[in-house]
Amino acid sequence: MNTASRIEIIAPADALRRQRDGAVIVDVRESHERATGFAEGALGIARGDLEADPQAALPDRNADVLVICQSGARSMKAAQALIAAGYTRVASVDGGTTRWIAEGLPVARDERDFDFYDRYSRHLRLPEVGEAGQRKLQAARIAMVGAGGLGSPAAFYLAAAGVGTIVLADDDIVDRSNLQRQILHTEDRIAVPKVESARIALAALNPTVNIETFQERITAANVERLIEGADVVVDGADNFPVRYLLNDACVKLGKPLVYGAVHRFEGQVSVFDAGRRRGHAPCYRCLFPEPPPPEAAPNCAEAGVLGVLPGVIGLLQATEAIKLILGIGEPLAGRLLHFDAMGMRFRETRLSADPDCPVCAAGRDFPGYIDYAKFCAA
Repeated sequence: MNTASRIEIIAPADALRRQRDGAVIVDVRESHERATGFAEGALGIARGDLEADPQAALPDRNADVLVICQSGARSMKAAQALIAAGYTRVASVDGGTTRWIAEGLPVARDERDFDFYDRYSRHLRLPEVGEAGQRKLQAARIAMVGAGGLGSPAAFYLAAAGVGTIVLADDDIVDRSNLQRQILHTEDRIAVPKVESARIALAALNPTVNIETFQERITAANVERLIEGADVVVDGADNFPVRYLLNDACVKLGKPLVYGAVHRFEGQVSVFDAGRRRGHAPCYRCLFPEPPPPEAAPNCAEAGVLGVLPGVIGLLQATEAIKLILGIGEPLAGRLLHFDAMGMRFRETRLSADPDCPVCAAGRDFPGYIDYAKFCAA
């Protein structure tokens, strides 16, 4: 006889009556699915866990067991597995929790983690993220320099993704000219410190994220205080002295640095992870041993920038930061991604570690911080 033919299929109302007579309802959905509501009194155990060790949850093979899922498909498969494991009285609830709720039967919900499961439900459905990955994001700490064009989209999406702590460093205030591209800020927050404006925007988006503000210009004296404890550092700076300083500090402290830069209609992104991978991954200095002369690299105020361009680059930076925290995919370490908005083209340049790099060469002691403004001006 086919195993499926031995499984009784019952309506939710009948399941409720049998539960009140002593039957056990087992909800075999994942925990994030059960968080939105489950049959009151049901035992929650994911199908994979139930099938791996049914006796841990159901020691009596002669108990009346009613299996429920979202719509009825998984519960049938779980019921078949229980029959195969020697359980004698197993039924599957037709229509699952969807029908149970539609018929107005009693529902329970775990309020403690409801926000977590509801807010990140689309992440939780991704096998590459899942609950374990989302908990990693929740425990992560990201330090960001700049709450402007690059920092705005990066911070927005990192907060939305549930990164537990975001440290934002910027000593500037909001100006009307920022609003064309710096989407963290609004008209009514002109003249407000950018880090405070950013904190307001990010807290409104996701109040579960901890936002730490650092209203200081980044220097050699305070850079380590900013990035200590960070899992990833995101570079949203708009000048070369800070980029070199951040790079050197990340090499010294072994922090992955997600780099981004924009100019007029073009941008670029990379990951510099030389601090953790000496001699294998390049640092910013391997790409730019010397800074370009000031006239060759005017800032946005001088050269202008397409407003949406920092959005594209900032989102790529946020993507790389999330991948680094989760340990998934292939990061941009050793690769420089160029984006040309006018031609709508991406191209990639391979980067290698410079064996003579003064900061990240294998076996080389950290040389110490320098006068970065003087270095870049020279």
